[in-house]
Order: sequence, then structure tokens, then C-alpha cells
Amino acid sequence: MIKTIVLDEYVIAVLMRDLVGHDRVPSAFLVYLHLWGESERQSKAVIRASHQTMAEATGLSKSAVQKGVRCLVGRKLIRAQKDSATATPEYRVARPWRR
Repeated sequence: MIKTIVLDEYVIAVLMRDLVGHDRVPSAFLVYLHLWGESERQSKAVIRASHQTMAEATGLSKSAVQKGVRCLVGRKLIRAQKDSATATPEYRVARPWRR
């Protein structure tokens, strides 16, 4: 069964244009949508996902996912944490416009 996920209007009206047009990192927008969706589907604040898993889920290359993650972390739109250098990262999606 497919679950409906509600996005904040800000994501489409502002964030997409910011990441794709201004930052020129469209992969960041897709990675953000993927992580938001997984967070909502799993009803979890923190999502554990490898770059390879995200690449397969979004249709992006692994290097495009890595670039997108770097951009999102730099913009503080996601927080990434790893238990060790080889561990699968945990991501928390930030929604700073909700403050």
C-alpha cells in the first residue's frame, strides 16, 4: 500500500529553487526528498541509509548522492552522524523554516 506523504509548501516553492537553481546541486533536492519520505514512511526522526542505498532509491549515482549530502549538511538541512568511519550514517532531516 502506498502511503501519502505531506510536504511543506516551502520545500517546493523555495527549497527546490534554492538547491537546484542557486546552489546548482539538484541531487541535494532529490536526496532531501528521499530522506524526508523515508522519515515519514518509517515514522522515525533518524534514518540510517548508505550512499549506495540512496543512489538506488533515487536513480542518482553514488557520487551525486555524496555531493548532495555534503550540500545538505553544509546548509544544515540534514544532520549526519556515524558511529565509526565504516558505519552506515544516520540522517536527521531538519526543517528550519518551521521555527
